[in-house]
Amino acid sequence: MSLLRRFKATDLFEFNNVNLDVLTETYNISFYLQYLAHWPDLFMVQKSPLNSLMGYVMGKAEGTGKNWHGHVTAITVAPEYRRLGLADGMMNLLEQVSENTYDGWFVDLYVRVSNAVAVDMYKKFGYSVYRRVRNYYGGSALSEDAYDMRKPLPRDKLKETIRENGENVYVNPEELDSWR
Repeated sequence: MSLLRRFKATDLFEFNNVNLDVLTETYNISFYLQYLAHWPDLFMVQKSPLNSLMGYVMGKAEGTGKNWHGHVTAITVAPEYRRLGLADGMMNLLEQVSENTYDGWFVDLYVRVSNAVAVDMYKKFGYSVYRRVRNYYGGSALSEDAYDMRKPLPRDKLKETIRENGENVYVNPEELDSWR
């Protein structure tokens, strides 16, 4: 049986097998350590019975007022462990912490518009597209749009933090919320 636990700094030496996926955003070490220092309860790893890293989720809490929320910065599962429900379990835990510890209104994430597998997976988890961010990934001729996807938490009883047809609401990165 696998183990879902908090991320430790030494896990940085073990996650190359997970981060080598072309669709996984990779950051510098100080970025991971900043998340570990500020939001340790939103940074988890899944370990196999043989103690190898199967995947991880990294998040944070941000915003103000009704925009106070949990944010999924990265979630990834090593190719050999995909389609086992690990992402679902890690997302559920991040959502629970966002609700119970941080009292958030919703959880959000950004995903490449071209990553249909991930978009479909998030929709199965209850996320919907809130808006489309032009040229979010890149900044060159090869830049790509992102969907800002959201899932309301129980605090949002009136579902004020989501919208219908978010795929048709376009914004530029500089128009994103001020806390970003």
